[in-house]
Formats: sequence, C-alpha cells, structure tokens
Amino acid sequence: MNTLVMSDLHVVVLGAGKGTRMKSDRPKVLHRVGGIPMIEHVLRTIQPLNPVSATVVVGHMANMLRAALAGWPGLQFALQEPQAGTAHALLQTKRLLEGKAGCVVLLSGDVPLLRTTTIEKLVKVHRQTGAAATILTAIVEQPYGYGRIVKRHGEILRIVEEKDAAPAERRIREVNSGIYAFDLAPLFQGLKQVGTANAQGEYYLTDLVAVYRRERRRIATLPCDDASEIRGINSRAELAEVSRIVNQQRNEALMASGVTLEDPATIYVGPDVAVGPDTVIHPGVHLEGKTTIGSACEIHAGVRIVDSHLADGVTIRNFCVITNARIEGGARVGPFAHIRPESGVGPGAHIGNFVELKKAIIGAGAKANHLTYLGDVTVGAKANVGAGTITCNYDGERKHQTVIEAGAFIGSGTELVAPVRVGRDAYVAAGSTITEDVPPGSLAIARGRQVNKAGWADKRKGS
Repeated sequence: MNTLVMSDLHVVVLGAGKGTRMKSDRPKVLHRVGGIPMIEHVLRTIQPLNPVSATVVVGHMANMLRAALAGWPGLQFALQEPQAGTAHALLQTKRLLEGKAGCVVLLSGDVPLLRTTTIEKLVKVHRQTGAAATILTAIVEQPYGYGRIVKRHGEILRIVEEKDAAPAERRIREVNSGIYAFDLAPLFQGLKQVGTANAQGEYYLTDLVAVYRRERRRIATLPCDDASEIRGINSRAELAEVSRIVNQQRNEALMASGVTLEDPATIYVGPDVAVGPDTVIHPGVHLEGKTTIGSACEIHAGVRIVDSHLADGVTIRNFCVITNARIEGGARVGPFAHIRPESGVGPGAHIGNFVELKKAIIGAGAKANHLTYLGDVTVGAKANVGAGTITCNYDGERKHQTVIEAGAFIGSGTELVAPVRVGRDAYVAAGSTITEDVPPGSLAIARGRQVNKAGWADKRKGS
C-alpha cells in the first residue's frame, strides 16, 4: 500500500496486561519470541506502514516496559491503571488521539505472527466500506477461548466472549482476533458507553459493536487468510510454540535464499542476521544479534556467533563462541575456540582448538593452533604462535599490549609479559618467559638452565 494512503494512520498496541499464566515478574510482552520481545515483533510489523503515531498502552510494570522500548523513535505511551479491560485500555489513548483525523489500528502486543500485509488489507477494507469499525476475524478449527463473531445474513450482530457465550454460540468457528481498525471521529464517545455487564466485570472492547449498531454505524469484518497470524501467547508453552514457528519461518527464508541448513529444527538464526548464499550451517548453530555471514562459509555444529562479521569462505569448526568480532575471508577457527569482543582474525589465518582471543588482531595467514590465550595483542601476518602461549596482559591494575610482528615464531609454552614486542621474523624459544622486547630477526631464550642431578631418584627411593 502506498505510504500516502497510510498518511492518516495511527497505531495503538495493547501491552498493559499482567499475563498471569506466564508466572513471571516480567511483563508478558517482553518475553522473547525468536530472540526479541514479542511486542517488538508487532512494532517491526507496523514500521513499513509509517503511521502518523504509534502508542503502546502500558500498565503492569509500566516502567520496565517503557525502558525496554525507549530506543523506538517517536513511540508514545499511555498508562492504564488499573487494568479494567480492553475498552478501558483504548480509552487511555484519548489525550493523545482525540481530535485527530483518520483511523486507528488496534493491535495486541502478544500477537507476534501478524503480517504487515494483513494490516494493510484491514485498513483498505475499512476505508473502502466506510466503516466506523472493521474487525479482523479468522476461521479456526478449535475456537475455544476466542470471542465468537455472531452474524445474521452476513452482517455482524455482536461479539460474544467465551465465558458469556451460549452453547450454540460456542460452536461458531469465526472468531475475533482482537485486531481492529476504527474511525477516530466517533471512537472515544463510543468507548464511554461501554459497560461492565459481563462475566469478567470488565470494559470489553467487543461491546463497542453493540454501541455502534445502536447508533447505526457500519461495522465490517475481514477474515484473515492465515489463522495462525492471530495466535496470541498466554503461557510458556505457547511462547515456545510460537518461537518455533518464527524460527521455522526464518530458516525457510534462508534456505530459499541459497543457504544450506543441515537440520533446521536445531538451528537458530536471529531476526537481524544476514547469511550469504552457499553457506552451510550444521546442527545446533546459534546466530544472534547483528551478525553477518558471507558466502560459501561453513559453520559446524554447536557454534554460537553474536554481533560478529564473517567474510566469504570462512570455516568455523565445532563448538566455538564468537562475540563482537570480525573473521576475514578464508580464515579457519576452532574447534572449541573462544573469540571475544573487539578481536579480528585476518584473511587465511588459523585459530585452533582451545584458543582464546580477547581484543586480539590476528594478521593474514597467522596461526595460533593450540591451547593459547592471546589478549590485548596484535599478531602480524604469517606469524606462528605455538601451543600453550600466554600473553600476560594484566598487571593487577592495568591492561598492557603485546605486539608480535610479521613472520615471528613463538615457541610452545611461552609467556609474553606485556608490554612487550617481538620483532619481525624473530624467534622465541619454547618455554621462555619474555619480559623484554625481542629485536627483529633475533632468537630469544628466557628460561632457567636445566640441571640434572645424577642418581637423585634412586637415592630417594632407597631412603
């Protein structure tokens, strides 16, 4: 739909409820679905529509919800206190919306599967019919728990909630999604006429249908093409099931773009992750945050990558953790490597098993293949760092830098006590503790002389 057509659109998202079935100290809508809070799915859905305003109704733990959504530009908040039903919740937006032109779309913060195109269709039908209210409905096989859409000759008469429904009404399969489009002009005056004569003693928004029928205002309905879009979340079990659906949708989109997922059911890819074609992802991989993966990479089983960039042709072997790092083209990492924040692995470099990097920049073609800690270090191109090497970067008060220049060779079991520099093409003998700079092209040996005491062991056994 053209942005100009949506220029008088306002959106309200309900997020005030306690979600008691979640058994949680957090607002229900902040529980994560597919890696992000469920309410963020809703906010991302409305972004392409460029609404004039977007308002979240908060109530239970309102400050926590406000803080969690503080990064969303232009987002408004309306406080519902106490939480006395959906009509009461929408009425709290009066000071923000009364007197404005256009229509308002009402969404629920716990319905994360709704698509942007469905909202567009709802607004289109609302405007074409000239309705005061348009209700998104769905036909479901098991309507238990939903409000039923009661019609006569295709015209909606009322919406009846599960607890208030007669036996015949409970057999109706067309249900209320809780998603609406309202003309703003009559809305708040209509909401004031909603009462609490129901099983819950609350101000039901569904009772606005009866108010509008008395006023002879037009009410339209739009059946949703896919009933799963209106699925809400009220329990941990439903949270897990909807997360599974979201993950499956993302993984299907990745495979359609040319990525191989060897076991999609066990692979998690976050909503802001990008993966290039011909990359192969093995079972149990988690890709999170703003991670980008290039083309023709291979990510082996059990790997977790967060907020990192992998260029083309990178191989990550089993059970590595990579956070806020860059891995350049053709590099190989792992297995069991830990790449910590602000580290970079250069083109064609090798970081092997049980190697940890922290603020480490590894040059092109350099190698650290075994059992090594490299922290606050720069390693030059084609340098070789032997097994068991440690950069001693912390003196108890401050961190210090180590520099290993291009072509240098660090023997196994070396300790490099920072600040220290190993020059270009220099060698450090195995087992050395280096406390001074090593000039280019030199051999550094820093270990105590070996002394063999003949017969010592035999004498000890005989004592």
